[in-house]
Amino acid sequence: MRAVRVLVAALTLCLAGCGQDGVEPKQWAKQVCVALTPWRAEIADLTSKAQQQLQAAKTPAQTKTNIVDLLSGAEASSEKARAGVDGAGVPRVDDGAQVAERFTASLAKARDAYGNAKRTVSGIPTDNAKTFYGEVGKAFTTLKDEYERSAIDPAHVGPSDLQKAFDEVPECR
Repeated sequence: MRAVRVLVAALTLCLAGCGQDGVEPKQWAKQVCVALTPWRAEIADLTSKAQQQLQAAKTPAQTKTNIVDLLSGAEASSEKARAGVDGAGVPRVDDGAQVAERFTASLAKARDAYGNAKRTVSGIPTDNAKTFYGEVGKAFTTLKDEYERSAIDPAHVGPSDLQKAFDEVPECR
């Protein structure tokens, strides 16, 4: 009888702990995509608005304000997406912790790229239009490079069972 109680206690501990070992791949993929979908849409919307505002801007100061607003919004949106992906937990797959870390690190790098560009553009004087626009161009070249280095290759998100989950979950389509 004592052996049965010990076995039941061991199974109970195992079952209680098993739920903490990670999130099922499909659930994790769904939560990640739910966090990323509005981020992508907001980045596209901010970019579109910025293009419209930049065309309407008459001075380097107006342009600077518009660009800083765009970059600030992209930075905030990227942080919100990073927090959402971080909140998804760890997928229950081989190297799940590393996969989750790669996703959150990628979004942190994207956030930081927007923040770096925002701070750079904020610091550019607007008294000489030619110099201002040249420096903005350099800031966006750096942003593009930093952003590209932050990207995760969607074809290699992790183990095949996680890749399959991303392919199957409707929120990821």
